[in-house]
Amino acid sequence: MKGESSSSSSRGVMEKKNMAILPWELVIGILLMLPVKSLVRFKCVCKSWLSLLSDPHFAISHFQRLTASSSRLLFIAPPALEIRSIDFNASLHDDSASSTLNLNFLPPSTYHNVQLIGSCRGFLLLNCCQSLWVWNPSTGVHRKLSSTPIESNLMQAMFFTFLYGFGYDPSTDDYLVVKASHNPMSLGSATTRVEFLSLRTNVWRDVEATHLSYMNSSKGIKGIREGSLLNGAIHWLAFCCNGSMDVIVVFDLTERSFSEILLPVEFLDYESNCCDLAVLGDLLSICFGEWDHSVEIWVMEEYRVQSSWTKTIIVSAENIPAAMYFFPICYTKDGHIFGTDGWTGLAKYNGKGQLQEHRSYSQGSYRSQVAVYTESLLSFPM
Repeated sequence: MKGESSSSSSRGVMEKKNMAILPWELVIGILLMLPVKSLVRFKCVCKSWLSLLSDPHFAISHFQRLTASSSRLLFIAPPALEIRSIDFNASLHDDSASSTLNLNFLPPSTYHNVQLIGSCRGFLLLNCCQSLWVWNPSTGVHRKLSSTPIESNLMQAMFFTFLYGFGYDPSTDDYLVVKASHNPMSLGSATTRVEFLSLRTNVWRDVEATHLSYMNSSKGIKGIREGSLLNGAIHWLAFCCNGSMDVIVVFDLTERSFSEILLPVEFLDYESNCCDLAVLGDLLSICFGEWDHSVEIWVMEEYRVQSSWTKTIIVSAENIPAAMYFFPICYTKDGHIFGTDGWTGLAKYNGKGQLQEHRSYSQGSYRSQVAVYTESLLSFPM
């Protein structure tokens, strides 16, 4: 027995010596190509992997390498707050391409008040009962943000929030939450107030922009809207009270400054039932809804050049039961246009505006909330 034990032990040592040990650099290279879901599980493999996969530098390298191939759609369907992470490049009827998520850091009684109001570098900005949260749906990491200072001035208290924006400032390695409000009771024209919060300091600051005079767009946009992130700036559609026209307002996240982009000249006096702003294929896009449930999609082919606005396609929602409009969200890898039906459904159209797929996720007069996000291991700035 002793001889057998000794022989077995010797074989174990020999097998261990003959095992191929990969160079650490090669291990890192392999891990950098894996999806976030796998990497989160692999933190349990050993201490060295836990240390590597928790390293902010690894998270940044992984994000930069896979950012183009790991984008997904977060879809929130009321009233039961069904939250899905969806691969929008797969078929809408392929349930294996989606997974269910939860917001277990929020009280269940508040679920019906959740608003999805921003997306940036794998993080999502949520508004729930006037409390703001930043959440990474890939890792579950979340943080409650501080509230804006309570205003004692009666006139300040009469400001109504109409925009939230969320973006990243690479010059300070910081994320900013931007809030714009207007006071419709001000004499002459609406007065706009802008505040921003730094995730690094968790402190709100006012933007010195007393000359601004914006409010919700005149073309059908009501309530709180989220800004569109492009080229290091937040964009939103607004009505310029001073110029008495709709414009795209641009807030530069690094310079903390404002500018404007003009809409297509064809639409300066356009009578539209509904209008929305989006980013499609890294191009600024404007969508005009008609009374016949069709939508004209225009893109700005050269950033900030008004003459480069080009009408790309007209999409009709007439083949979707009970749909209001089709509003685009993004392009798929095969060139299809992916978007919502105005209620709780998602749809895909081809480049000719022909309906390819549609799926409704719940019944009733509720509207879903959607945002494109990139899977990431990124954590909050310290």
